[in-house]
Amino acid sequence: MFSGVYTALITPFNEDGTIDFESYRALIHNQIKEGISGLLPVGTTGESPTLTHEENLQVVEEAIKIADGKIPVVAGTGSNSTKEAIDMTKIAVSMGANASLQVTPYYNKPTQEGIYRHFMTIADECDIPLLIYNIKGRCGVNIETETLLRMAKHENIVGVKEASGDIGQMMDVIQNRPDNFSVMVGDDNIAFPLTALGGDGVVSVVSNIIPGKMEKLIRLTKENKIDEARKIHYEILPLCKGMFLETNPIPVKSALSLMGMCKEVYRLPLCNPTNEHRDILKKLLIENKLI
Repeated sequence: MFSGVYTALITPFNEDGTIDFESYRALIHNQIKEGISGLLPVGTTGESPTLTHEENLQVVEEAIKIADGKIPVVAGTGSNSTKEAIDMTKIAVSMGANASLQVTPYYNKPTQEGIYRHFMTIADECDIPLLIYNIKGRCGVNIETETLLRMAKHENIVGVKEASGDIGQMMDVIQNRPDNFSVMVGDDNIAFPLTALGGDGVVSVVSNIIPGKMEKLIRLTKENKIDEARKIHYEILPLCKGMFLETNPIPVKSALSLMGMCKEVYRLPLCNPTNEHRDILKKLLIENKLI
């Protein structure tokens, strides 16, 4: 189901804090022009915690309209409330989303059994492919491999965005997954090695900025053109690291602002980067001939 590079889209804002749909549309058109594999609106990079439910769905719907069936759209409709996740996902289904990103329940820190029941209930209730999002650093709980493999037996649970930061765990998932279950890495810094180890691609932050180059990196890796892929990996690695100088999506949105692709506006509690970090980002963009 999932392969290549899926961009975790930012959500641009106007100076008054409203959603800047003009910049959002331009960003998506550029993604399609550059040959991106898929779009993922309203994930972490889309500042999902501060969007209202109505805004969340508006952003998803706009991506679906612009994609117009050319590339898949994975709607970020997860929640730490199982009922809320089901309600949001059903609306995304009605809009024509191709799949849904479902994050591990955050803050309430369920047990492994609770995690299993949460995702299985969503999969039972919603007729759409689900990409499970494992990110212990933000959610406070890890989806253990045994739990993930139990869930992978469900026909609607078709892949995982693995951002646990544990390469050993990621390799275990890749080695033991069932047929047709996708493993997408959630960290640009290790997209190359994890794809080389058998992963299917990356849900990317930096591809907001360099979609074409990220697609080339993953394509070459999957074609076993390792020397060529390694060269690109090290070329873009400083830029990938730069996207995490501060909490995502602060750096990527700041970089896009420097590129003239959006305004540098965030919703609290996120805020502008330090001047020092902005200067580093500007230097990286200049070095990569992006400004």
